[in-house]
Amino acid sequence: MFNVEPDPTDTTGTGGNGGGGTGGNGVVCNPDSVYFSNQILPILISNCTQSGCHNDQDREDGIILTSYQNLMLTVENANSTDLGENHLIRVLVEDDLEKRMPYGKPPLPQAQIDLIARWVQQGAKNNACNENAGQCDTANAKFSSFVQPLIQSRCQGCHSGSSPQGGLKLENYTDIKAVANTGQLYTVVTRATNWMPKGGQKLDACTTDKLKAWIDAGAPNN
Repeated sequence: MFNVEPDPTDTTGTGGNGGGGTGGNGVVCNPDSVYFSNQILPILISNCTQSGCHNDQDREDGIILTSYQNLMLTVENANSTDLGENHLIRVLVEDDLEKRMPYGKPPLPQAQIDLIARWVQQGAKNNACNENAGQCDTANAKFSSFVQPLIQSRCQGCHSGSSPQGGLKLENYTDIKAVANTGQLYTVVTRATNWMPKGGQKLDACTTDKLKAWIDAGAPNN
């Protein structure tokens, strides 16, 4: 069910608002650690906080997944390292489709479930790191290593399946390239208000610079 192995204790710092790579108070990301703001919260925002679900307004079943504080206050045993008791993990792997989350959608990719499980087993910390600490390498912004993971974690929860929001699918390279070529992809993540990802933290300047570099290069499938 899970592909989780014990990890070194994360001593790189906690707190901050690192979604998108700007938080962590300058803390450099440790590849052996999982960071809530950078990696976990974007998955929850994208997949679980749409209208009628677990956002601040609708609060389906009393659960809110828009921040670390809300997660810990409203999800049963959310900080339990026992994956069988942790309700956040249990609903992601539930066999009963009426209970499995995200409700009415395909299950999260196994890699994302494993990532959340690793974060839980590392202590379910409110941690963040700066993904671009000291540098911003736009020259190596590739689809496979940068664009695809970015879209998958922050956008596909809304823009996939049989009823994607706005009728816009971002499920594969062809979908993403089409939106990139029209200029819409860059525009919606950089506009001053109502930016995408909806309900999430605005992407930091380095991340949008990398995205623009990939688009300006012709949005290659590299």
